Amino acid sequence: MKRYVSSIVGGGVKVGKNNIICDYIPIGEPGLVEIKNDCVISSEVSLITHDHSINKVTDKGSNLFGRIVIGNNCFVGQRSTILYGVELADNIIVGSGSVVVSSFSESNIIIAGNPARKIGTWNEFREKYQEKAAFRTELDDIICGSIDKLVHK
Repeated sequence: MKRYVSSIVGGGVKVGKNNIICDYIPIGEPGLVEIKNDCVISSEVSLITHDHSINKVTDKGSNLFGRIVIGNNCFVGQRSTILYGVELADNIIVGSGSVVVSSFSESNIIIAGNPARKIGTWNEFREKYQEKAAFRTELDDIICGSIDKLVHK
């Protein structure tokens, strides 16, 4: 995973410490992206820093540009898209497949959907799923034993 962090840092993305970036992320304007500390960016995530559609309705032949800032300790689920101009506060979980078109300044929340909206808080999520979570130390035993122990309904 470190190779993906190095490839986007080398391209100009500002990346903090202790991040896990699970896939290569092509970014048109890497200098417009900042990923703070302790984040997880899942696979097939798109960070869209510009929008050329304005060219269709103006005579200027221009783009719309905007920064993307992902706060500390955030999780961005697989196949999510974050558009230009979006800033996420610290401690935000973005559900898989979400399209984030506006900023979220509230911390400790879960957002999801198209367009993404707040669907819950960290405390609600913890209460609902804590008993179903498998800790890394248990995974080998579960996978080697019975996969049914890993799957919860």
